[in-house]
Amino acid sequence: MQEIHSQRQQQIEAADASAMEEIGYILGRECSEGALIYLQGDLGAGKTTLVRGFLKGRGYPGRVKSPTYTLLEPYAFDQISVFHFDLYRLKAAGELEGIGFRDYLDGKGICLIEWPENAATLLPDPDLHIRMDFAGPGRTLTLVPYTQAGRVLIDTILKTYR
Repeated sequence: MQEIHSQRQQQIEAADASAMEEIGYILGRECSEGALIYLQGDLGAGKTTLVRGFLKGRGYPGRVKSPTYTLLEPYAFDQISVFHFDLYRLKAAGELEGIGFRDYLDGKGICLIEWPENAATLLPDPDLHIRMDFAGPGRTLTLVPYTQAGRVLIDTILKTYR
């Protein structure tokens, strides 16, 4: 992954889980086919909560579970599929080859990847990298774009989020 450039990053505060879902909702509503988003942060930082909001933003009414044990939860929509990866339990990046990981990066779906640092050698640069840090009862999200699509997503969040 490219080095993060501080002049391009933006920080926003999420006071609670509903704020994380709201940010995810905005991303889900605005994200286009082929997007690659990395979600990084400690256990309990809100990565799956943000994904829950993302899927709601795309119209998904069901329960969202973390793919910690399965590595992948796919969600099919009429137009675009969303692939939610959780690489927390990944012991070696090569394990991803067994599930055909590279096929998911073909630009025909949206990939949300939790714990991307566990497979960094296999991953291309994302459109958007979101780092979540504890800030009292809330979270500080550091948003870093790597593409024009990532910059557009950040601009939309900054204009739309409370």
